[in-house]
Amino acid sequence: MDAVRLIVTSRRSLAAGGDVREILAEVWQAQALAQTIGSRLAVAGPPELRGEALGLTELAGRGCGVLDPPELAPGELRAGQLTELGDARHTLMFLGGLLGEVGIALVGLACAADDEGTYWQCMEAIDAADESRDRVLEMLRRLADREQVVPEREAG
Repeated sequence: MDAVRLIVTSRRSLAAGGDVREILAEVWQAQALAQTIGSRLAVAGPPELRGEALGLTELAGRGCGVLDPPELAPGELRAGQLTELGDARHTLMFLGGLLGEVGIALVGLACAADDEGTYWQCMEAIDAADESRDRVLEMLRRLADREQVVPEREAG
């Protein structure tokens, strides 16, 4: 399945809410998807994105690592369903939106947490989602810079 479709699925699932366990599972799924997208961009994406994409892979991996992995049936891992990235800019725009929504969901969970463990787990996951989103925004900036350079070369 293409990246944007998987991101849209994650956004819908996250927006559907549920109990703390279900929301944390959706946050984990989103971070795993960000990790996989970062990995694919690092290997086969535009050269100017590869360093930031590798950073995204590491940060999103940290986002997964601070959360308890959800119990998923075979085939339920969205990141495992990724078959193509499509247009890097389009994918990154959607991924940035998803990571922003992940942060918002985690803030809500942290504010309502009944125990200190959940609170700190959410706080660490917020930090990872925020840093992952920063990497996505930097990659979008680099793509925009590249698009500005190409017309200048053609005009010159």
